[in-house]
Amino acid sequence: MASRLILSKQSQELRRDIIGGVIAFIALGCIGVMGYHLLEGWGWLDSAYMTVITLSTVGFGEIYPLHQNGRVFTIGLILSGIVTVGYMVNRVSDALIQGYFKEIVRMRQQRKVLGKLDRHYILCGFGRTGKQVALEFAAEEIPFIVIDQDAEALKVAEENGFFTCLADATLDETLIKVGIDRAICIVASLPSDAENLYTILSAKSLNPKIRAVARASTEEAMQKLRRGGADEVISPYITGGKRMAAAALRPQVLDFVDGIVSGTNRSFYIEEYGIDGEVCPFVGQNLIETKFRSRTGALVLAIRRTDGDLIAGPSGETILHEGDRLICMGTAEQLRHLNQLLSGKHSDSLRPPRQVTSEES
Repeated sequence: MASRLILSKQSQELRRDIIGGVIAFIALGCIGVMGYHLLEGWGWLDSAYMTVITLSTVGFGEIYPLHQNGRVFTIGLILSGIVTVGYMVNRVSDALIQGYFKEIVRMRQQRKVLGKLDRHYILCGFGRTGKQVALEFAAEEIPFIVIDQDAEALKVAEENGFFTCLADATLDETLIKVGIDRAICIVASLPSDAENLYTILSAKSLNPKIRAVARASTEEAMQKLRRGGADEVISPYITGGKRMAAAALRPQVLDFVDGIVSGTNRSFYIEEYGIDGEVCPFVGQNLIETKFRSRTGALVLAIRRTDGDLIAGPSGETILHEGDRLICMGTAEQLRHLNQLLSGKHSDSLRPPRQVTSEES
């Protein structure tokens, strides 16, 4: 479901015009009541009644005979009313033609949806890099919202079905509006390194626990973004150069890695899972004792310790500690069973049939 959380510039102008017309009409009514009360000496109710039938041009007669000044005032009131009503009709017609009221309803609905978003991703910037990030997020079917100041870029995002917000991502009010306190990750892929730095600083100040990934153009910018709180900083030029070298030197390896990391038509996936000591029953056990492979079919490729140490290709004697991050590979079903095991929800009914490995056959 795609919609902007801020009205377009044209819709904002229409809203101002309509509100201005309503205010002018109300002001004209007040002037009419005061005019008849002061010029003719009528009571407030009679003055209000005369003002209403005059502005509505219903053709009723005068409730009392008017003096010359009263008639001149009535002529001016009628002409002013016609001009004001005509202006309002014109602006309301434009609003109907341009879908202003539909946009208002859609925006209110989307604000309700946004209020319910939880553990979502925030993508700042929908340029060339941001578009690829959004496509990967969509392929993974994770909830995310795109923030950008470029209305044309967001139009493309909306055509792809992405949830969007037309705003400045560097502002705290924008991040609060898109639920920064409930988000689990923010990706800053704005055009300039300065904008990305401001965005990361704002995000970390509003939600210190959020994972922040940023795009950088230079090595100096990468260092500043890391100092600013970014958990990961990606340079398209450096990363692109490494991938080109890998494609030249190890093409099959690169194809394999791409096939399990991104895309929609995958047979195998790589995921990471955290070890929570409060719910995970395997803390203190080694990999042989956990029997992850026989229970789920998923393979533990590496373990990241809390101190940052990476154990690649852990042996069966490797012990699991609280706070470890497991990097695992398997099919979607295998990884789902593994996630259930690590969450303490495992049971015999959840265990898939044991797969015979080549070593056991």
